[in-house]
Amino acid sequence: MKKVVGMLRLMRLANIITAIADILAGVAIAGFTVNGNWNIQQLQPVLLLVISTTGLYGGGVVFNDVFDAALDKVERPERPIPSGLISKGAATSLGAILLLIGIVAASLVHPGNLFSVSTILAIVTAICALVYDKWGKHQSLFGPVNMGLCRGANLLLGMSIIPEAITDHWYLGFIPVVYIAAITMISRGEVHGGKRTTLYAAVSLYLIVIASIIAVAFTNGAGWQVVPFVLLFGIMIFPPLRKAIRQPAGPLIGKAVKAGVIALIIMNAAWAAAFGMIYLALLILVLLPVSIGLAKLFAVT
Repeated sequence: MKKVVGMLRLMRLANIITAIADILAGVAIAGFTVNGNWNIQQLQPVLLLVISTTGLYGGGVVFNDVFDAALDKVERPERPIPSGLISKGAATSLGAILLLIGIVAASLVHPGNLFSVSTILAIVTAICALVYDKWGKHQSLFGPVNMGLCRGANLLLGMSIIPEAITDHWYLGFIPVVYIAAITMISRGEVHGGKRTTLYAAVSLYLIVIASIIAVAFTNGAGWQVVPFVLLFGIMIFPPLRKAIRQPAGPLIGKAVKAGVIALIIMNAAWAAAFGMIYLALLILVLLPVSIGLAKLFAVT
């Protein structure tokens, strides 16, 4: 039982919920509907994409700990691998299986087209995650962008439920890049503390994201629908970041990172609302208490 819990800790369950929210936001942007018939057959592509992102995100964060095993032995000895709860070999196998599940599930979204855009995006996401885990995180400039590309590709993966939607809305994939780049910049101070200049830069990126959501919403005639979601988003991300700016110590920065990651759910709900899919926006928002609950049991990074 302890090993099972250890594997779940490696997978960062609270984070995975935010990845599922990415997919649902992409589905909303694509304009996918089930014509009132909420049956398994109609929902199958959505479920496959949810399984795909679960595997891709879970595998990516597992490999993060695999590559960081030596460093974590010094900085985070309580994690499953350095504590001896999960062996490095078992974690490697788990990560590989999860990534494979993610790619295979994506390949089934469009039957008869093995190398569909969904499959390609799943492969791209997996590669981006591994590049970040092994190399990107150590790069001051490319690292945040690399991590953001994982999220951007994940949003596009959700949109790939209707491939033509990517042609129309591909540029929206850059917004998660900006947002995750901000969180990644902040997170570098989790252990030893950070710099106020970095935190102020993150505030600027957050504001760019919010302005982009509002602009798209008003363009789509859904400006007022998105306002409550944007307000909730701001309430979630800015107060902990303000505290971290006042005192850029590791624990406060960690709280700002945790809030930023979980707030991805609200951001994705805002995207759904911005495209007039209010029912999907509310469904995404339901994931928020689930993620917050899991965050109390498992680490959010």
